Amino acid sequence: MMILYGIANCDTVKKARQWLKDGGFDYTFHDVRRDGLSLALLNYFVANVDDWQVLVNRKSATMRALTSEKIALSHTLENALALLIEKPTILKRPILDSGKSLIVGFDVELYQKMLRL
Repeated sequence: MMILYGIANCDTVKKARQWLKDGGFDYTFHDVRRDGLSLALLNYFVANVDDWQVLVNRKSATMRALTSEKIALSHTLENALALLIEKPTILKRPILDSGKSLIVGFDVELYQKMLRL
């Protein structure tokens, strides 16, 4: 079963959820704010993307509110993972896990390709 990771009130996540619902796709929603992120899950994400930095939403309100020292720390993998666990809302969202591959962000063409529509 597919898993969609995000936060419930994110507009982009809402669009992805609606697209999946309209298409009749069965998926589980994991709210990273409510359910959190584990190091094991983040390492799974890192292993399944081309560049781990795509996982950090540097434009998020949470990121902009951090001190410059904390933001600077986010540029190394180990520190970024610790920061994502501490502040899961800086995760780029949504992340769709089909069980075979991940899509970071919402892109209809990529979703269609992943789901072979």
